[in-house]
Amino acid sequence: MSLLNIAPQRLMKGDTVGVIAPASPPVPEKLDRAVRFLKDLGLEVKMGRSASERHGYLAGSDEERLLDLHDMFEDRSVKAVICACGGYGTARIAEKIDYRLIKSRPKIFWGYSDITFLHTAIRQNTGLITFHGPMLSSDIGKEDVHPLTRHSFQQLFQKMTLTYTEELSPLETLVNGAAEGELVGGNLALLVTTLGTPYEIDTKGKLLFIEDVDEDPYRIDRMLNQLKMAGKLSDAAGILLC
Repeated sequence: MSLLNIAPQRLMKGDTVGVIAPASPPVPEKLDRAVRFLKDLGLEVKMGRSASERHGYLAGSDEERLLDLHDMFEDRSVKAVICACGGYGTARIAEKIDYRLIKSRPKIFWGYSDITFLHTAIRQNTGLITFHGPMLSSDIGKEDVHPLTRHSFQQLFQKMTLTYTEELSPLETLVNGAAEGELVGGNLALLVTTLGTPYEIDTKGKLLFIEDVDEDPYRIDRMLNQLKMAGKLSDAAGILLC
């Protein structure tokens, strides 16, 4: 059953954003640097408890990370929920998320990498349009940040047309043609883990975006083949590889 798209409200200077770590723990000094960046944008920052917790390779227990997510969506003063970093573990909380809460309190949800599982689960259970954007600790928290990475946060304040050109990196067309559709996808490894679950990625008539780094060619081949056998590539209107 298709859902109506829900677009979150844009941010304004003075708004409060919530920072959570639904996957692995962020690097504290990098997260501190990223929080200063958010404040320089004119935003107030509310830190989730999980952002400073550690439970093995996770930022707190499943219950703690889930509670953080719920708290940020429930708090009416929080206008956006921004993930500190990726890593591992978001899929562990997907089946316990209160999607009715998220649908009733739609707001910006931002992140990538392991957060891909939550993008897919939230989008397909609520219709909320989410943002595949740079991480705080992993990207903004670096000492040397690409200007485009910083500029990407401006789309949260104002309507922007994002155009990917050769000025950013070389582009190669593998199959000629034209396509349009809703953009879905994210990290390849995480998209594959949705298959066979209630959160299986829906690509029918959509533009499937795929990204991943530091994966051996044989693993990329294996994961793409699994998506192909599951019909996800043939269902898509177009495919973008990054």
